[in-house]
Order: sequence, then C-alpha cells, then structure tokens
Amino acid sequence: MNITIRKMTSGDLGRLPEIDDSFIVDSVLLLTLEENKIRYSVKPIPSCKKSYTDELEPADYSAYLDNPDQAVYLAFAGNQPAGLAAVKRNWNEYAYIEDIKVDPAFRRHGIGRKLMEQVKRWAQEKGLAGITLETQNNNVKACKFYENFGFEIGGFDLFLYKGIDQHQDEIAIYWYLTF
Repeated sequence: MNITIRKMTSGDLGRLPEIDDSFIVDSVLLLTLEENKIRYSVKPIPSCKKSYTDELEPADYSAYLDNPDQAVYLAFAGNQPAGLAAVKRNWNEYAYIEDIKVDPAFRRHGIGRKLMEQVKRWAQEKGLAGITLETQNNNVKACKFYENFGFEIGGFDLFLYKGIDQHQDEIAIYWYLTF
C-alpha cells in the first residue's frame, strides 16, 4: 500500500475528506498510581461502537493554514484519504495533538505511525520538548498505540467527562512523549 503524508493546504479547505473515527470499545484501562508512576491493567467490557464525529461540529482547520505554530497533516493510501493529524504548539512547549484519526478501512497499515512520525518531526523542528495528547480509558487500542510509540501516561482526570451524560464513566488520560 502506497502511503503518503502531506501538509494541508488552502486548496484542501472545503474539500477535506470525511475520515471515519469510529472504533469498537470492548475494554477499559484501570489506572493505578504506584511509586509516582501511573500503571494500568485492561478490563474487558461489553462491546459497543463509538465515534466522536457524531458528537462534534465539523472541524474548521482554516486557522492552521499559514500558522507556524499549527499544522494539519493528511494521510493518503494511494489516492484515497486515509487519516489526519492536527497539531499545535501548546503553552508548555510541547506539541499538542488535537486530533489524530485513521479511517477503519486503512488501520493496521502503518498510517497512524507515519502521521505520528510526521508530528514528531514537526515538533522537533520547532524545538519543542515533546508531544502530548489526551484520550480516554475506553479507547484501549489508541492507548496501546501511543504506548508502543513511546508515550507514557503523565496524568489522568476522573471528572473531565462527567458533565456529558453518555461519557460519565470515561477517564481522560494524558500521554507524553518527551524528546
């Protein structure tokens, strides 16, 4: 599979592909703090499908264009849109990944890794301290992906999603990759 990653341009606005961000929830991370290190175990739960696209307004990436502190990278498998990563310089001098997704039809082909490698290059070129992002304890495959890339859990928030009815049991997990 021929995979290409390129930076979003103004010509992409209004024509950005719809990337299916859905995933199957079939387990959760159970977090513990031991000797100032966050560890986890995985607990199976009944399966359900989850997607953020259904809950959010379509992303407006126009502010990312011509901004040296932000970028959107698009992934293509051949000519097919396959994934996306949106990153910005965060206040703490880390690159903050605001969104990263790979369409289910193209998962397990290295596209997520190529997007992450591009974000890493971008962050290193900017002289940033590393990369950070947030995900939830019920997105176990994403958590394992981040861990396999070298990220560590730097913190979690038990209350971030408590105000959203369908997400009350979710725990926000903050991942860090330090250079």
